[in-house]
Amino acid sequence: MMQPADLQEDMRDGGAVVRLSGNLAVAHLGTLPDRLDAIGGPVSQVDLGNVEHLDTIGAWTVHRFASRHNAEISGASEDATRLIAEVGRDEQQISIRPDATPPLLRVLGEIGAATRTAGSTLLGLLGFFGATLITSWMLIRHPRRLRWNAIVQRLEVVGVSALAIIGLMSFLIGIVIAQQGSVQLRQFGLEVMTINLVGRLTFRELGVLMTAIMVAGRSGSAFAAQIGTMKLTEEIDAMRTIGVSPMEALVMPRVIAAVVMMPLLGFYASIAAIIGGGFLCAVALDIPPVTFVQRLREVVPITDIYVGMIKAPVFGLIIAMCGCFQGMQVKANAEEVGNRTTAAVVQAIFLVIVLDSFFAVFFTWVGWI
Repeated sequence: MMQPADLQEDMRDGGAVVRLSGNLAVAHLGTLPDRLDAIGGPVSQVDLGNVEHLDTIGAWTVHRFASRHNAEISGASEDATRLIAEVGRDEQQISIRPDATPPLLRVLGEIGAATRTAGSTLLGLLGFFGATLITSWMLIRHPRRLRWNAIVQRLEVVGVSALAIIGLMSFLIGIVIAQQGSVQLRQFGLEVMTINLVGRLTFRELGVLMTAIMVAGRSGSAFAAQIGTMKLTEEIDAMRTIGVSPMEALVMPRVIAAVVMMPLLGFYASIAAIIGGGFLCAVALDIPPVTFVQRLREVVPITDIYVGMIKAPVFGLIIAMCGCFQGMQVKANAEEVGNRTTAAVVQAIFLVIVLDSFFAVFFTWVGWI
């Protein structure tokens, strides 16, 4: 049976020698720490020759006492010596609250972190775009590897299922454009120019742009959540194990569906907005539908439709790539799936608007105005 912890103090010329004995475990220390704290004189040596057992608390007690008196520890076994050394190595001051950072440095730090994140994300998107191009070339060379069932299913999800919400949204936007435009143009007696405003704005800009925003929020987020969940449950790792390429099975059907459906949805949204504008012109401005359509044919050049149809597949590619890329980045937990889904929508809308501004400058430069 082990003896409880005890100490004996021998006075010598160079300082006292404290001899510890018994079981120096937390359950058997008793009053030993208080007795050690009561020793105030110089201590030259701490003898552990009679110690039967030593745990972490006992090692910490010995280390703290020896450090306070700058005393030498002797007579310890090899395990006890190693444990006391480990306890002493972990001795460091830990602040409960983090040090206060000056506001300017904190703002600069956040700007730097955001810039680094944006740069790494852009590089990742460029790499993902390269992987998409390589996979597309492989599928062109080997068309039998195309997963038509998955493509058709994505066409339905991205396009057919979105017809109702996109149609209603575009119809209401057409009404808003016509109403606000007619109010402003009435001051100059040019209410009839409302048709020009509705026609050119919807076919050239708002039809495709609002559709892209809706597809990014609806389908882009779904892409990121679906692939992110599959990444979290290791389904994608299992696909790689059995020789199935995730780029061919998961990414390409979604990219193809978005690229194919965006022009169709954009044209459909433009027509719905035109109908909304024509409805308000008929009700509020007494412009008959026949006159509205005839005026529309006169003022809307065919190049406006070309502009919308050229931009639409590019926007679809951006939305699908952002959704799939963010889904592939999920690594940790379910919370990251939500964060990546949000990032996919934000990045897709941001890139779509940036590209739309470049398209506006480009088409003006080539004379399509």
